[in-house]
Amino acid sequence: MADAIDYKIYGADLQLVEIELDPGEGVQAEVGTMTYMEEDIEMQTGMGGGLFSGFKRMVTGESFFITTFANGGKKRAKVGFAATSPGQIIPLNLAALGGEFLCQKDAFLCAASGTEIKVAFTKRLGAGFFGGEGFILQRLQGDGFAFVQAGGAIVEKNLARGEVLKVDTGCLVAFSSSVDYDIQFMKGIKNLLFGGEGLFLAKMTGPGKVYIQSLPFSRLMARITSPLQNQIARLGGDD
Repeated sequence: MADAIDYKIYGADLQLVEIELDPGEGVQAEVGTMTYMEEDIEMQTGMGGGLFSGFKRMVTGESFFITTFANGGKKRAKVGFAATSPGQIIPLNLAALGGEFLCQKDAFLCAASGTEIKVAFTKRLGAGFFGGEGFILQRLQGDGFAFVQAGGAIVEKNLARGEVLKVDTGCLVAFSSSVDYDIQFMKGIKNLLFGGEGLFLAKMTGPGKVYIQSLPFSRLMARITSPLQNQIARLGGDD
């Protein structure tokens, strides 16, 4: 069983989650996300399940190592974790979500000790070849709280059985394991050439919950670097 942690999320767009641990309780987190910890919190960095588990995390885009923060004192103590990019933190009560949830490979932030973080490949061949950001997923399993991060505004959709939602692959954050996930080719030659939305969409078929982000980190970086690239190109043309 996962530890029954208490938490509080601070901020609106640049969020931090503060987790309060009873003596003996712990939380595991992605390396480099800890912001502060109180005196009795003990930090230990390891491979979280062995060498093979470390390599599997690297495949998903996460760090080879994972850090555990445990309360080694005799009173409650707090530790804070910040999102690694502008956006929001989504708390997932895995016990209320059927014991597991799927998320994008770089979405995991932290989770109660006892939560398993595994690699989940998409089932469909098309998703495997063309899914891009949605090809390799993370499967969070357990009965405690896990926290994932997303960019921009967060939209939560609860799909009925058979209900279909099409999502940009980069904007998909996390979804229930009961949701069927597939990749569809964008229709229409004009859409492909001039639509600016990429070649593929994730087709999500209910039942289940889906979380969507308005501004994935890759899109944010593209918007930041594009003017710089244009400026560099103009300077190069002046030589």
